[in-house]
Amino acid sequence: MFAAAADRLITQDKVSAVFGCWTSACRKTVKPVFERRDAVLFYPVQYEGLEQSPNIVYTGAAPNQQIIPAIKWTLDHLGRRLFLVGSDYVFPRTANKIIAAQTAALQGEVVGEAYAPLGGQDFTAIIEAIRRTRPDVIFNTINGDSNLGFFKALRAAGITPDRIPVMSFSIAESEVKAIGPAMLDGDYAARNYFQSVDTPENQAFVAGFRERYGKDTVTTAPMEAAYFGVMLWAKAVEEAGSPDFRDFRAAIKGQSMASPGGTVTIDPITQHTWKTVRIGRIRRDGNFEILWDSQRPVRPVPFPSFLPKGEWLQFLDRLYRGWNGNWAAPAPKEAK
Repeated sequence: MFAAAADRLITQDKVSAVFGCWTSACRKTVKPVFERRDAVLFYPVQYEGLEQSPNIVYTGAAPNQQIIPAIKWTLDHLGRRLFLVGSDYVFPRTANKIIAAQTAALQGEVVGEAYAPLGGQDFTAIIEAIRRTRPDVIFNTINGDSNLGFFKALRAAGITPDRIPVMSFSIAESEVKAIGPAMLDGDYAARNYFQSVDTPENQAFVAGFRERYGKDTVTTAPMEAAYFGVMLWAKAVEEAGSPDFRDFRAAIKGQSMASPGGTVTIDPITQHTWKTVRIGRIRRDGNFEILWDSQRPVRPVPFPSFLPKGEWLQFLDRLYRGWNGNWAAPAPKEAK
């Protein structure tokens, strides 16, 4: 559906650019469409890396701007025995391969790894594995509303942040609000932006967002990345004097601005974004207490250097083939 919609936007609606996709499975499905049509997608979500396309501007985090710094911080501050849990598609599978390699290099230990179907709510077996292995920390790459089922199952089993904290990579203020801040109070997330960032640009961003969408709405890292993606696109179009991607594609490279989360710059080589890295702890009011940040924008590295690029691409190909030509595992068959 995403691929068909993208093709329609490009060929029938003649759009200047598309801002969209959420999961990496969706992005990878539309990527060939944008390349075939020589159009541009601005992708605003943190992701697993291992990709670089001349037809995608990546405004979310690469692995070295979220996953890899969080590993070091966690091993230094929370514990050295990790349990990895994720949704069963390309982002968590790849993220956990990166996490396992970096954890071993830093002399930590991965004591377990488990996956649930996208959208799944049954975490009985995974919770039992966590209880059995007794990790110091859970690394969470679950996506979407499955997080509600996961955290409910954790709390029902008596697993709380003071016993085994969770470091999440796809939890932001909107998920905290939906799940309930009281349930997540004390757990952690690695992001590039939090609503609690204390800068004039972010104060104006949050105030403007609430004025338009309501005083109880929250801003999140993907929202901020989507916002500055539109702003940088507009600057490139203005400089080129044309909304046609063939005219502004050179102008988008190197575009920079003071975004709500700090200075961002489109790297001219990779078309990924230089951005600040942050670690936050969830508070009972639904915001994040920022515990650490990189102090400056970090250069994006789409392909982690501990494996050659060719081996990363072979890893992705094995996943794709193993899922019968898809970027997510097939849904399990219902028991009769």
